[in-house]
Amino acid sequence: MRIAIDAMGGDFAPAEIVKGSVAGARDYGVDIILVGPQDLIKKELSKNGGAGDRISIVHTDEYLLEGEHPAYTLRKKRNASILVATKLVKEGKADAVIGVGPTGGVVASALQVLGTIEGVSRPVVGGPFLGFAPNTMVMDLGGNVDCKPEMLLDFAVVGTVFARKMMNIPNPTVALLSIGAEEGKGNEAVNSAHALLKKSGLNFIGNVEGYDLPLGKANIIVCDGFVGNIVVKYTENLGKVLCKWLEERLKNKISDTELKKMVNDLLVATNISDVRGGGPLLAVNGISCVGHGRSMWQDVAHTIEQAKTAYERDLVGAMKAEFAAVRAKLASSAA
Repeated sequence: MRIAIDAMGGDFAPAEIVKGSVAGARDYGVDIILVGPQDLIKKELSKNGGAGDRISIVHTDEYLLEGEHPAYTLRKKRNASILVATKLVKEGKADAVIGVGPTGGVVASALQVLGTIEGVSRPVVGGPFLGFAPNTMVMDLGGNVDCKPEMLLDFAVVGTVFARKMMNIPNPTVALLSIGAEEGKGNEAVNSAHALLKKSGLNFIGNVEGYDLPLGKANIIVCDGFVGNIVVKYTENLGKVLCKWLEERLKNKISDTELKKMVNDLLVATNISDVRGGGPLLAVNGISCVGHGRSMWQDVAHTIEQAKTAYERDLVGAMKAEFAAVRAKLASSAA
């Protein structure tokens, strides 16, 4: 398998990207194509034992900077590293692409070059985010902030396939995040999506509320990206604040070893993306993975693992089939 990686994406590029790519190539048995300024990449490779047989370079001097408007900048920077890396997938020279920032650039490149699965307007960002409920994921986590009911249905379909293919959950449950568990609670979009999901053929169990998120009441919890992004960032930072609070309260009351383990376990439980790395942009017509802009080398390596799994389990093909089945079910129920 060949994975194209934007060597210049993220807060710690190219050093951490290159180091993570070397580790990922070694640990997961994939070929890596690093895209960016050749001299910079070679310099970092030399610090990590050289390129080896599994690492190659595609040179470009252009790359996106944090704060640039992605769609506008990509029109000016036609050879931006994330755009070049994504085109390698379109041209069949790579099987997947990875970028860890800016997120907007990864999404815009995927849309521009690969497009989405037929009938889906934009990529979906989502996945497991809370270690207390490892088999629960939220769709969407920030890719789509103004959503129609049909888009919430799309998130449910995408989540169902992700759960089956990436998490080995055979018949995942789907729920809508709302302000009450009863049917009829929520805004217009949620209530309209509720009606669609009931007829979709998915394993829909109704509404859940905010305090259900850590309890694992559903495998896929659907909400718009505005809500989802607030939820995930609140959760991650709450975990970090609680870790600091624990350290202050328990210092000198338990052993340093025990305290360190407790704090680390809590951090992992509330910041699962730091453990998993990034993951695939869902509903894209090809494998395009995005990671946190703050990704370190371990996160990059974990994202390579996610890309490999998505490729080997034919995530894109499975999503196309599921969307076709849901549309057929809705059409028959409307007839």
